[in-house]
Amino acid sequence: MAFAAAVAFAVASSPAAHAFDRVTLRNGFSYDCEHREPIADGRVRLFLSSGDSSYIDLPASEIESVATLPDPPAPAKAPAPAKADVRSLLSNAGEQHDIDVELLASVVHAESDGRANAVSRTGAQGLMQLMPGTARNLGVKDSFQPDQNINGGTTYLDALLTRYHDNLALALAAYNAGPAAVDRYHGIPPYRETRAYVARVMTEFKHRKEQMAHQPSVQTASAAAQR
Repeated sequence: MAFAAAVAFAVASSPAAHAFDRVTLRNGFSYDCEHREPIADGRVRLFLSSGDSSYIDLPASEIESVATLPDPPAPAKAPAPAKADVRSLLSNAGEQHDIDVELLASVVHAESDGRANAVSRTGAQGLMQLMPGTARNLGVKDSFQPDQNINGGTTYLDALLTRYHDNLALALAAYNAGPAAVDRYHGIPPYRETRAYVARVMTEFKHRKEQMAHQPSVQTASAAAQR
């Protein structure tokens, strides 16, 4: 089998992998590609990213070798915080902003179910599911750090409660869909997800307050946010 044909066969038949391949040319230059495939006239198309929009076409005869690069190490995940730790962080944030700790706990339950490493399909992160842009505006450097996430999310919720004159339903709707949507519709937007979210948080909040009412010996944070 001719060398160029052998290279083309290797490029076409190598199994797809998560790792990139390093394609080295006869002139010493190399490309790292996500995948590759043969095309017409004895050329090979190297896809330089996971999409199909970034690629380069090369004659197979110019390719000296193809080597599979090792998978990059997976980023280390921070250990999930204990529930007691999260409760303490929520209590502290609630006291700073005069927001009921049970309301904050209800938001965390609805947003991430208490998972500090949660990431939504839209890219929201952490316990209170902060979007990266919102997190930056709030001074949150790492949304996966529970203390930063809770402080940022509580600050944001506090600002929304102020914006909507302590109307909890509107503040929650804005937390979920954004203030622009609430302002556009002059109320809770007609989005099924947002309306379900508001109802879920308020129901959870009411349930938690009723539970606390049956535990008179337990000291709770200020209920000033039940407004």
